Amino acid sequence: MTDALARTGGPAHGTYVLFDVDGTLIDAVANQRRVWATWAERYGLDVDEVHRVALRTRPVETFAQVAADRDPRACLALLHALEDEDVRSGHYAAFDGAARLLRELPAGAWALVTSNYEHRVRGRFLRTGLPVPEVVVDAAAVEEGKPSPAPYLLAAARLGAAPEDCLVVEDAPSGVEAGLRAGMTVWGVNAAVAVKGVHRHFTGLREAVPHILAHASARGRAVGSSRRQAVGSSGSGSSLPDAGRDRGASP
Repeated sequence: MTDALARTGGPAHGTYVLFDVDGTLIDAVANQRRVWATWAERYGLDVDEVHRVALRTRPVETFAQVAADRDPRACLALLHALEDEDVRSGHYAAFDGAARLLRELPAGAWALVTSNYEHRVRGRFLRTGLPVPEVVVDAAAVEEGKPSPAPYLLAAARLGAAPEDCLVVEDAPSGVEAGLRAGMTVWGVNAAVAVKGVHRHFTGLREAVPHILAHASARGRAVGSSRRQAVGSSGSGSSLPDAGRDRGASP
């Protein structure tokens, strides 16, 4: 266990939970569509086509596909201005169950992994009343975004967690792929049909909440029990294995 986790009560051997934000914890679909629609209209582009591309790529990649003849720096500056204004004035709502879920998970046991930027995530969480964890991995933190595994691997590293001890909660195919490529367990939420590759699927976050909490606590109890049995069989004078080795060996 790292010193930070010891202070915050994060799990030494349990499951860490890594959440996507938009579409998973916060319903921002209408906001995203409105921002991209305004952006597309400013450049005289097809709104539906821009939104379709933007749903599956990062902004710079979207610009390259739909506005290759435009200055990407100007494109990004306009998009950022529109997004910042939306954070200030737009309406945001957390999905049912999000508040309970985040408040019942131990501090230091979960993180946010987003393709957006941290200041906007914090603004949205402030608007919805959701708690913000110590670890937030945003678009600026990595060279490659989802579906690269880099964002989720960085979140695990910052938590002091092994990838196999992490549960990813996602709604989008690119995020699911990122979690799977990182070697993590991935559960899908807020979709009528399961995204290919997820280990479990829930049509809504609220349905998933008790399972996420139970999965995290059960994993911790199971490993703790096995460690106690090992200590008992080897004698009271035996020392416990360090946290890193125990995490790597846990089922």
